[in-house]
Amino acid sequence: MNITAADVNKLRQMTGAGMMDCKKALTEANGDFDGAIDLLRKKGQKVAANRGDREASEGLVIAKSVDGGKRGVMIVLNCETDFVAKNADFGVVANHILDIAIENKPSNLDELKALNYTGTELTINDKIVEEIGKIGEKIELSHYSVVNAEQVFAYNHPGNKLAAVVGFNKGISDDMAKDVAMQVAAMAPVSVDESSVPEDIKQKEIEIGKEQAINEGKPAEMAEKIAMGRLNKFFKESTLLNQEFIKDSKLTVAAYLKTADKDLTVTEFKRCVLS
Repeated sequence: MNITAADVNKLRQMTGAGMMDCKKALTEANGDFDGAIDLLRKKGQKVAANRGDREASEGLVIAKSVDGGKRGVMIVLNCETDFVAKNADFGVVANHILDIAIENKPSNLDELKALNYTGTELTINDKIVEEIGKIGEKIELSHYSVVNAEQVFAYNHPGNKLAAVVGFNKGISDDMAKDVAMQVAAMAPVSVDESSVPEDIKQKEIEIGKEQAINEGKPAEMAEKIAMGRLNKFFKESTLLNQEFIKDSKLTVAAYLKTADKDLTVTEFKRCVLS
């Protein structure tokens, strides 16, 4: 069967795959477009398997506040190179996945991957495999998180390599909310305050503090006390509300929030960055 340039271009417009890949698929499928699309998808699955051990450290981190500022949603779509991450089509797919997550409210990442990619018969997971076939790079939907609160602010750092979503217990101005979200983005706190630091992290910091004290020649009976002092320093440096506010080092983040309302605080935050 004669495969024309118009046929190849039509399949390319339908799938986004390369011209040579489209011609080969149409030839193998004897001109049947549905069959050719299946072949391209199978190629994508093969590429996905072949590139499974590759590092997908580039991509896009995208967050959005929705439902009148009551909910914030964030996803991370990874790829191998910054060139692909900056491609407009890759951005369209990432934003579409975020919109699907917002609309359908899946409870976890696996549920999100299993949802239908709107406008197709594919799941999101299948769509990613299809994109791998088109692009030839490992692509991975690696993160999905949600913050629900009385007021939620989503901050996307320019370039979409870093984002933060912060929930507050009360209404807050956009300027103040953005300040706190930028604090989360810049200072990478481990939790909201000392009470929400995971126990394993606390114990690790205590053990490190003890070992440091003993290595410095301090008596063993003093090591515990010294370690607890260093744990308090860790809380000050690594928990959001206790951190120095980046715009005014005389204030903690908690004190900054109290300049607007004595009861205003952060209830939860999520932060993602591409390494």
